[in-house]
Amino acid sequence: MTVRILDAGPLTTVQDLGRAGHLRYGIPPSGPLDRESFLLANRLVGNDAAAAGLECTYMGPRFQVDRACAIAVTGAAAPVTVNGAAAPRWTTIMLGAGDTVRVGAPRVGVLSYIAFSGGLDLAMILGSRATYARGRLGGLEGRALRQGDALDVRDGPLPAVRSLATPPSVGGEAETIVRVVLGPQADRFTDEGIRTLLGATYEMTQQSDRMGARLRGPRIEHTRGHDIISDGIALGSIQVPGDGQPIVLLVDRQSTGGYTKIATVCSFDIGRLGQVKPGQRLRFAAVTVDEAHRLLRESETFLDGLLREERA
Repeated sequence: MTVRILDAGPLTTVQDLGRAGHLRYGIPPSGPLDRESFLLANRLVGNDAAAAGLECTYMGPRFQVDRACAIAVTGAAAPVTVNGAAAPRWTTIMLGAGDTVRVGAPRVGVLSYIAFSGGLDLAMILGSRATYARGRLGGLEGRALRQGDALDVRDGPLPAVRSLATPPSVGGEAETIVRVVLGPQADRFTDEGIRTLLGATYEMTQQSDRMGARLRGPRIEHTRGHDIISDGIALGSIQVPGDGQPIVLLVDRQSTGGYTKIATVCSFDIGRLGQVKPGQRLRFAAVTVDEAHRLLRESETFLDGLLREERA
């Protein structure tokens, strides 16, 4: 089956669960920013968790399929239409040959996900189909989709129609709370700097992307300069350069960096952060490592519960 892209939207890329094991060579994992929404989309069309689908930033694509298939759209609250008629999110949508789907601009949230039954069938590059656009790697020619592109879909049986009984809320909070573990260079910041990080409100800026979320707010104060000998960057590392404005490193991050890192965003809140629109506000809340492990288990249990709540 082939998906023909009639209108690509501003930034639509092919993603799977990412390219593990290559960060040491300067190649980030990529993959979806909102992992939970991506996983749920694949589940709703009967795919393996790692099957390749589409991540859509702001407005999604308009596309046509040439054979019967099933899709699911999850993530941000974007309107979905099939041949001009409204279609539901967080559910299996059955399509026939020649049907045209449009995913519009979300009312709340940033990122929408589209899964196709069988999964997108593109070349595996270093074990993944995920697009890393800065390195022109993976996906379709290592780039965002364009009008006229054609994507193959792997053959497979049509799934049963499923929907989530209680879809998760995505985006839209007046202030998004993002949980962090302090460190690894928290000692390079004054007590007032730590209090600023955890007490102030920060705004998502237009300069944010899949590499990093650039925030604007009260200046975070260092003790003895912002430079360190470059060391490894984890998913969610919060760098604070000399201007005192935090940058949260995300799925397309660099391997190493020489700015002090005051804290690390917990993995289960990366998707929450990714759904914050430019101009919207967020706050950081510190948890201990033990609390982070407990919250991760609770997050995984909640996701499993959503999957079990699927209904025909």
